[in-house]
Amino acid sequence: MMRALWTGASGMTAQQTSLDNIANNLANVNTTGYKREQTEFQSLLYSKIQTRVTDNEGNPKPVIGQVGLGVRIASIVSNFKQGPLTETGRWLDAAIDGEGFFSVQRPDGTVGYTRNGSFKLGMNGANVMLCSSDGYPVLDTNGQPISFPATYDTSKLFFDQFGNLTYTPNDSDTSQTVATLALTQFNNPAGLLKLSGSLFQATDASGEPRLEATDSNLKRSRVVAQYVEASNVQTADEVVNLIVTQRAYEMNSKVIQASDEMLQQANNLRS
Repeated sequence: MMRALWTGASGMTAQQTSLDNIANNLANVNTTGYKREQTEFQSLLYSKIQTRVTDNEGNPKPVIGQVGLGVRIASIVSNFKQGPLTETGRWLDAAIDGEGFFSVQRPDGTVGYTRNGSFKLGMNGANVMLCSSDGYPVLDTNGQPISFPATYDTSKLFFDQFGNLTYTPNDSDTSQTVATLALTQFNNPAGLLKLSGSLFQATDASGEPRLEATDSNLKRSRVVAQYVEASNVQTADEVVNLIVTQRAYEMNSKVIQASDEMLQQANNLRS
């Protein structure tokens, strides 16, 4: 009965974490570039309650008498399935159709990666700098912040499908390339460390970043101008998972309640 108490408690703890994860997914249903997270469970160690399992005649059975000790959260994995592309009409917006990530420079000098292409403009001395929605400089294929003279007419700037930021002067019909977005892929995107603001950080589990512009073995992503990638969270699926999690939590609480009642009856026994 004591084992049942701890087993039920482990189930409630795991389901509570799962509920927290579902709540986070639902909270970010409208977050640009957000990737849904999925909770994965794993059983705990098993306890052998019988050294030998035999039938009524004493013959050994081809099974082992074991009982589980509960469950725990094995991992919370990000699902990098492509989210729907939403048209915005802003020239500053760009969505990625493919497996790439935009590269941005974080305040500590390290590089962050994001699918959020809702860009903004900031000042960098006498030049205008392309920034992420959090204000981080967006990097080009050379690892440098993308900037252009403040005299440029921003209505003449445009992203092509290869990630080139082009500019067409008023007195010319020919476009010139200002910079090229650094689109990066990873061997294991699920190993990326999630930061705030739809930002990711490379880890040993994700592998080294691979630049699409220089790695011929990668299938290049397509940049869609004036669009952003919406969250890939499916509200209906999350609500169903929420109900399942709630019911599993209730069942584990019933196990604890039943075990407690059995212990109470055992304590009330009189010789």
